[in-house]
Amino acid sequence: MPKVKIPPVLRAQTGGRSLVEVGGDDIGGVLRALVDEHGDLGHQLFDSSGDLNRYVNVYLNDEDVRLLGGLDTSVTEGDTVVILPAMAGGTR
Repeated sequence: MPKVKIPPVLRAQTGGRSLVEVGGDDIGGVLRALVDEHGDLGHQLFDSSGDLNRYVNVYLNDEDVRLLGGLDTSVTEGDTVVILPAMAGGTR
């Protein structure tokens, strides 16, 4: 199964776990399986139409999935998926 690295800001929704293994044939399937196990992640990962939220970056083995096949990007056993919520704001 692919491994999903969970950033610190989302670990409360995974019971503190930084690494979760879930099944799926593509990025969308992996993320939906993650949401099936940890439902509170759903609104943080997906928008109302089921697309990846624009402020969430997802990488497959260090490559941005938006530059690959998006949610349809195939995954295989041993792949690592990294979720990185974008940071914004702040003052100087």
